Amino acid sequence: MNRVLVTGGAGFIGSHFVKRLLQTDEVTDVTVLDALTYAGHLENLGTAFFSPKLTFAEGNILDAQLVNDLMSRSTAVVHFAAESHVDRSLMDASGFLATNVLGTQTVLDAAMRHGIEKFVHVSTDEVYGPLLTGCAREEDQLRPTVPYAASKAASDMVALSYHCTYGVPVCVTRSSNNYGPGQHPEKIIPLFVTRLLQGDKVTLHGDGGHVRNWLHVEDNCQGIERVLLDGEPGEVYNLGDGTDLTNRELTDILLGLCGAGPEAVTYIEDRTANDRRYAMDCTKAREIGYQPTRPLVDGLAETVAWYRDNPHRWAPLLRNPHASRSTIALAPATAPERRKSHA
Repeated sequence: MNRVLVTGGAGFIGSHFVKRLLQTDEVTDVTVLDALTYAGHLENLGTAFFSPKLTFAEGNILDAQLVNDLMSRSTAVVHFAAESHVDRSLMDASGFLATNVLGTQTVLDAAMRHGIEKFVHVSTDEVYGPLLTGCAREEDQLRPTVPYAASKAASDMVALSYHCTYGVPVCVTRSSNNYGPGQHPEKIIPLFVTRLLQGDKVTLHGDGGHVRNWLHVEDNCQGIERVLLDGEPGEVYNLGDGTDLTNRELTDILLGLCGAGPEAVTYIEDRTANDRRYAMDCTKAREIGYQPTRPLVDGLAETVAWYRDNPHRWAPLLRNPHASRSTIALAPATAPERRKSHA
């Protein structure tokens, strides 16, 4: 597994994972495939973009020829590329189904064709649906309630079927809500932080009592790496065990970190199919060495500090939330062009 293809590697979680891989001696080459949609930006990779171990290809996972070409020089795949925002899926589910299901099939077909040693498919706890009590285990029935979660559940099933039918060495990871520096401001933590830093109000759906488990992005990436190295093909691994908070509790913490008071919060009508609570049992992942280490209070303070110190990274996204390309110069033009392979 010394040559790893990372789809969606310029996105939030994918870029953190790429930086982690580049520090691993056993990995000699990392290829990033990313369509650079509104949620994927080269700035997320930072100086890692210029690593001699990294090759970047701009393109879509639905481009079968491009995916096949990149797969032919890889020995393992970590598949992050996905449409991932619930509210957008409520407005138009077509792109979610195309990218998350058919795009995953395209990547799987190429992996099967080239005999990939390990295929890690990255998914979400939302596929289990709401749990008012208890914790979801990997073998539990999937009960997604919104188009985004349904598209991810479908892609999970497609990926696992390629293991059962064709022997593709697929592992699936399902993580709880991620947070950390560099996340797109459509997600709740960066959305609230950037609004509060600008002196604006934030809005909570319903009574603010919806419960989510918050996991630092680096802890998720550590878990995905463990699955890449030691996960058993055909198995699913829950990656959670962060901190459970209601949205109201999370907001209170962010108010304090941003120097705002309770008057900055307004309540609005609850969103359609807003699952009340997610929870997962992560015993299986812990058995292969998964161990979250980032305390929430430290991780949130670090995250708020990043947004306070880097308005040039998120302010353009607020002005143009649908921007599909990076807008800020990443580095000098003398960067080695061989590391950029544009479709």
